[in-house]
Formats: sequence, structure tokens, C-alpha cells
Amino acid sequence: MTSRPRRTVVAFHAHPDDEALLTAGTMARAAAEGHRVVAVYATNGDLGLTGGEFRDGPVPLGDLRLEEARRSARALGTARVEWLGYADSGHGDQLYPDPPGRRRFVRAPVEEAAGRLAAILEEERPDVLLTYDPNGGYGHRDHVRVHTVGARAAEIARVPRVLEATLPRDTINRALRIAMRVHPFPPEFDPASWERAYTARADVTHRISVRAYAAQKRAAMAAHASQTAADGADRTLAAFLRIPQPAYGLIFGREWFRDPARPRGLPVLGDIFEGLRP
Repeated sequence: MTSRPRRTVVAFHAHPDDEALLTAGTMARAAAEGHRVVAVYATNGDLGLTGGEFRDGPVPLGDLRLEEARRSARALGTARVEWLGYADSGHGDQLYPDPPGRRRFVRAPVEEAAGRLAAILEEERPDVLLTYDPNGGYGHRDHVRVHTVGARAAEIARVPRVLEATLPRDTINRALRIAMRVHPFPPEFDPASWERAYTARADVTHRISVRAYAAQKRAAMAAHASQTAADGADRTLAAFLRIPQPAYGLIFGREWFRDPARPRGLPVLGDIFEGLRP
């Protein structure tokens, strides 16, 4: 009986805390199975909505959020954490000026940003790169740019497989309806926005079971403390962390991906490495 080859997966995310919501279970599972896991963040999340204790504290929010990403990495078994050096572009109508010495991610030329990511990919030689779907999930400008930059970097570095982290619209909306009956969500949470977001179920190519790693996923969420409160108002992440077990494991027990190179109509796969050459 031959042993399974050791693989490498790089998870490319827009901001610290995105990994906790979209790929933490898959990352924890890969690490537990003996594979190398690397996290790369495009931005430091310096425009993240947060409370005054974090926004006005002694540590700049961007630095704090990168430290939270490292705490999340330790919970998930991630071997390496990198930041491409860009500032958060923010979500909304206004695009803020670049901070001193930094450029907002969406203002960076695609080739420049893809070159920075490709340099890491060429060092790591990953079997799989995790990015986002073309809509950037719910449409955040940095998430859309992660899709574009990730695709280009994968071309440059010749990554064998790119998987776009996503959610099947119908499944996530059903889960949200259940969760909202159990726990109140913050006022800014708009359930209707999820009906227009992410990916149709027919386009999902990978459905990964991560229920056994729910504790690690929850620890990754909890690591991002700055994103759980905003001057007394609850945040979505805080609402998720209040969901008790076993409901938490049921709601967050799967993660979904789309392989743009895989034809539609084939069976949905349960392993991000399935079908790759040794």
C-alpha cells in the first residue's frame, strides 16, 4: 500500500478573518492530514469595521489584524503566513486615499500584485491555490480583485489547480434562516444580499467535509477579536461565535469550492487534492 503524497495548499485571502469564514476547515483538515498549509493576505484589513478599543488602541488596526491572522494560523496548523503589503480598499461607495507608504489593493496593477503572489507560489510550489469566485463572494472590491490576481498568479507560477472558495446560494440561505431563528443577527446583516451572492449549486465542484475540524474553525473565528464588535453593536462574526454546538458544527461543517477548469455535470469531489498527479 502506497502512502498518500504530501501536498501543499496556499490560501489567498483579501483580509485577515476571511480565512476563518471561507476556508478554515479545509485548511485545518489539510494540516491535520500532514499537508503543508500557507496563508497569504492581500491586505492588512486596516479599514475593517471595529470598536473604539481596537480602532483607537496603541497598535494600528492593520498591525493588530495581521497578528490576529497569525493567531488563527496557529489554531489551524498553518505553516506560513504572508502579507502582500497592500492596504484595505474598504467596502462601500467611497474609496479612501492611499495611506502613507501603502497602496489600496484595488489601486495596485494586477500584474504587480500577481507578481508578488507568484513569487510566494514559486517558492512553495503548491498543488492547490485557494482564491475566490468571480463575484468575490458578496461583491467586496478586494475580494473581486483576489479572484483576478489569484488567477493571474496561478498562470505565472503554473499552479496545477485553482479552487475558488464560495458558498452554494440555496444551502447557505437555508442555514442562515435556521441560525436567525436561534440567535438574533446584528442590524447591518442583510439576509437578502446572500440571495445574490456566491455561486449556484450546479457550479460547485468540491464539497469538503470539515465538521471534524469545527473546533479549529471556531478558534480561527475567535482569533479575530477586533472583528466581533463595533462600538457596542454586534458583528456577524460575533453572532456566529454565539451559535452553540452541535448547531455550529452542522452549520459550518462543510466548505465549498469551484474549480473553473472542471467541466460541469461531473460528480462533486470531497477532497481538494483528489485527481492530482503524485
